[in-house]
Amino acid sequence: MAEFHVHGSKAVVDEIHTSISEIDGCRLAEPGEFTKIAFQNGKINLLKAESISDLISSETEIQRQQAIKIMSGKSAYKFNSLRERLLKILSNIEAKIDFPEDDLPKTILKNLYSETKNIKLEIEKILNDQKVGERIREGFKIAIVGPTNAGKSSLINYLSQRDVAIVSEIAGTTRDVIEAHLNLDGFPVIISDTAGIRESKDEIERKGIKLALEKAENADLNIIVIEPKSVDFKQFLNNFGPQKSILVINKIDLGINHINNEVEQYESIQVSIKQEKNLDKLINMIKKNLKNKFISHEDIYITRQRHRTNLEKCVEHLKNFEKKNLTEDFDKAAEDLRLATRALGKIVGNVDVEEILGTIFNDFCIGK
Repeated sequence: MAEFHVHGSKAVVDEIHTSISEIDGCRLAEPGEFTKIAFQNGKINLLKAESISDLISSETEIQRQQAIKIMSGKSAYKFNSLRERLLKILSNIEAKIDFPEDDLPKTILKNLYSETKNIKLEIEKILNDQKVGERIREGFKIAIVGPTNAGKSSLINYLSQRDVAIVSEIAGTTRDVIEAHLNLDGFPVIISDTAGIRESKDEIERKGIKLALEKAENADLNIIVIEPKSVDFKQFLNNFGPQKSILVINKIDLGINHINNEVEQYESIQVSIKQEKNLDKLINMIKKNLKNKFISHEDIYITRQRHRTNLEKCVEHLKNFEKKNLTEDFDKAAEDLRLATRALGKIVGNVDVEEILGTIFNDFCIGK
């Protein structure tokens, strides 16, 4: 191994890369190649390889802690343990296939069903995690929605402490979704400013409104910004769900007396973004919502959709297994268990599909 310390100029680094690449047997490393080789040589499992990528790209303390926790191997141990228990059950059933003249004792049959049921319940408990692991890794999604000219762009600029969006008194200024990445008390947040929702004949604005509705649908939290005189706010609450929404009444500097009577029936925060009034209360409410969403009673985190999909497939195959009669359909029951163990194996790295590896390691930076 040779390590080069050079001046940081891009031109100098590029020329060194070019010169070294001209030597026989030398080439630039591919994304994630070092970690991929370590995985292929059995030095690390796939979960640990992914956690290295997460650690490199972590931007907040909670993301770093989660990556370190997965690198410790607790998740991999749990999934491997579940898989080994399934393999033990499978060995009993395959023994019946190899020796069809011998019946499995009723006590063993009862234990097989009991054990698979316990494994299924354990996996379902892991799946019922409110997607905390994915929120930590990808960021908590907040959408700012509401009618036009209510102050949505001013709010994202205030929270970001920079001019992310154009602010204008002309209604319908925001046409596309504008995103900003924030770090709120160590929690990763992706906040989106969206087009004002209203009836519009403008085709481009209608597309922006459609994107706004999609963002609100997929968000973890919606901040509904309205004016005191707004009368159609209930539509926003009903469409986006009161349970995952904060109602914000902006422009109270224009006068509290202008607030619609119906608005007073709902819990809301009255702010003035222009005068920066009560915005600290709004931020504290966002932080409280964040902390509640990041609470998990499990030590095993699902950090990728790939993990969740394979766990769901495993549960599905176990449910199919439970429907089988082991005295008659033991060959089909064995196949259900094989598919279940294969789904668990794919999480930790017992995979035979090259595209999966390519997808994972392409997310790495060069080398690593």
